[in-house]
Amino acid sequence: MRTALVIGTGLIGTSAALALSARGVRVHLADRDHEQVRTAASLGAGTEGEPAEPVDLAIVAVPPAHVAAAVCDVQRRGLARGVIDVGSVKGGPRREVAERGGDLTTYLGSHPMSGREQSGPLAATADLFEGRPWVLTPTPGTDTEVLNLALELIALCGAVPVVMDADAHDRAVALVSHTPQLLSSLVAARLENAAETDVRLCGQGIRDVTRIAGSDPAMWVDILSANPGPVADVLAEVASDLEGIVRALRELDSADESKRTSGAGGVEALLRRGNAGRARVPGKHGQAPTAYEAVIVLISDQPGELARIFADAGVAGVNIEDVRIEHATGQQAGYVQLMVVPGAVRPLEKALRERGWSLRQQ
Repeated sequence: MRTALVIGTGLIGTSAALALSARGVRVHLADRDHEQVRTAASLGAGTEGEPAEPVDLAIVAVPPAHVAAAVCDVQRRGLARGVIDVGSVKGGPRREVAERGGDLTTYLGSHPMSGREQSGPLAATADLFEGRPWVLTPTPGTDTEVLNLALELIALCGAVPVVMDADAHDRAVALVSHTPQLLSSLVAARLENAAETDVRLCGQGIRDVTRIAGSDPAMWVDILSANPGPVADVLAEVASDLEGIVRALRELDSADESKRTSGAGGVEALLRRGNAGRARVPGKHGQAPTAYEAVIVLISDQPGELARIFADAGVAGVNIEDVRIEHATGQQAGYVQLMVVPGAVRPLEKALRERGWSLRQQ
């Protein structure tokens, strides 16, 4: 791929443009928001304006409701040899492209499974897609050249290609992406009018659950409007489980011992189902999940402290698999959980204590 046109310079479009530009592809940028496209160009994502001649690949990075119109416009004007979109819903846009008379042989739906809570070009990074799945939804009629261009794009962005049926993709993202967004927002909404004394008790658990509730509402309305049925189906199952756990908790609050026993069983059954589901979430590099153990270190809120603790772990020959930070309420300090393989726990604890770190016993 030598040339590309990115239509839509938000987080995903600009990140793809940055990755391509960094690897020598000549990228043209287009967006209805002229300020946004100028910002993307100033970041080094490409050149502002449409190309004078057809590019190898056009990348449509607009909200799902506008994908079909943008794809058909690219095809009608002959702006590219092939065109893909990077929207989070695939079945509906493809059907609309067909209804509008678009060419399904030179159009390929795709979805990079990566993002951030922030939106816009200033949130974009060239490494946003590194190691992340990038779904492709070709049909038997998809042109081989377009498929190869899409695979080259994915390789240049450092992502991992995954081929799926368009409607199967939409059901999958309803389960693993769209519904979690709504559930996170539902939990966070409980905090809106909560007493200040209650909110001050927030710990890492509530921060983890509500992290994605900080996402752009307008963006999510666009996404959910394009995939409402599958999301509603998953939420209906969640609603059924919620009704069951409410009944179980009411039973736990009963004076009747048999009801309390039944309630405890209901709560435990749900928690165990949660354990089983959590165990299926892919681990590091998309591989089977690995059981890590935490070494918890007290750390002050000062520049260079994290770098120092990582360096000390490196000297000890221990690889840090994951990191979690818990900030102490009202103090300029917190705890860092260093996740390591079980066999590395004692060597790491010994090395950190020798270097003056305070460890918390679990």
